[in-house]
Amino acid sequence: MLRVAEQYTGTDTGRQRRANEDALLARAPLYVVADGMGGAQAGEVASRIAVEVFQPGLRDAAEPERALAALALLANERIHELSHSNAEQAGMGTTLTAVYVGEHEVAIAHVGDSRAYCLREGELLRLTDDHTLVDELLRQGWLTPEEAVEHPQRSVITRALGPEGAVEVDTRTFQARAGDVYLLCSDGLTTMLSEPEILELLLAHPALHDAGEALIAAANAAGGRDNVTVVLLRLEDVDTSNALSHGPTREQETVIGLPAVGAGEGPVGERAHGRGGADNGRARTAAQAPAQPASVRRTPRVARPRAAPARRRRWRVLTHHARSLGFSLVMIALLACAAWLALTNIYFVGTDGRGLVTLYQGVPYQLPGNIDLYSRQYVSGVDASKLSPRRRKALLDHSLRTEHNAGSVIHSLELEQLE
Repeated sequence: MLRVAEQYTGTDTGRQRRANEDALLARAPLYVVADGMGGAQAGEVASRIAVEVFQPGLRDAAEPERALAALALLANERIHELSHSNAEQAGMGTTLTAVYVGEHEVAIAHVGDSRAYCLREGELLRLTDDHTLVDELLRQGWLTPEEAVEHPQRSVITRALGPEGAVEVDTRTFQARAGDVYLLCSDGLTTMLSEPEILELLLAHPALHDAGEALIAAANAAGGRDNVTVVLLRLEDVDTSNALSHGPTREQETVIGLPAVGAGEGPVGERAHGRGGADNGRARTAAQAPAQPASVRRTPRVARPRAAPARRRRWRVLTHHARSLGFSLVMIALLACAAWLALTNIYFVGTDGRGLVTLYQGVPYQLPGNIDLYSRQYVSGVDASKLSPRRRKALLDHSLRTEHNAGSVIHSLELEQLE
């Protein structure tokens, strides 16, 4: 049986941001990192909501993947509803990476570009795929790894909690081992440090507190362009018969139950000091111990039972149904063609996962099965949160426009002519 033996949590505003929009939860066996977006404190609200949803823990630890995904969807619903009821928080969202440590496996739920890693036997394994425009292009072979590092849109994410009413949550399960070290972090770490640099620092600092401090310091030394959040945990094997006969020690209880979110203290559990203070804008908590993951196992799809074959019908009945079916298929095809022609000539203005004003082709609706009736055409450099509430409400009402009209609106925004 595995348990968390040592952990570290730290979050830092960085050197170029005024506020920290990251939030974290570290309460064994559940760990969460969320990186908010939206500006004007909306990002802080989104990440805090995500963490608050996970605070009570899993309702069904027997199926941790499903339970983590359910909590992520609940967080998405709450953030989305709030963003539509409050103009000041329109377009807000957050990334989410959550890890649950079971007796023999580690379950992960993930949306966005905050990452989870496993350090095992000197090797750093990435356990999540970034939901970003650049990573999508990289996976499809349109960019090289070198081009991706310097791409001007490397921070544009394609999936987050909050911006849309429905979101797809990636879930995975890994066979865990004693001695595994898991790292959860916001992109403020991974955009400043390469994976070889992260590995080098983890190997150079066996104690998790030292490793976490070194990672945050290195990210700031490299520029600190974003908030930096680091969560580290190490797993150990436990003799269950021993544990039951003697019970946990006070120290073990402190390590296992260490909360990163405290009552009245915000999303990181300890109040962050101001810049230049005793802790240089950083909130941290730490305990003691070591950890790392193994093979990937995706949750198998549940096969639906097939319906029993219908009884044979007489030929006349079959012919009648065949004619009806043929007519229906023709009508469906005609309607589909008409819909396609309409969708290719309709546009609207919205925001992407980062809250940037974006041009979409199609209509702002989704069919059952998460089938979008729109596609992203152009992402501007305009942050919707920087617009006045009146302008934002008028612009982002998903009004249907022509391509020329929608493009002109976005172009005027970029030239600051509408404000």
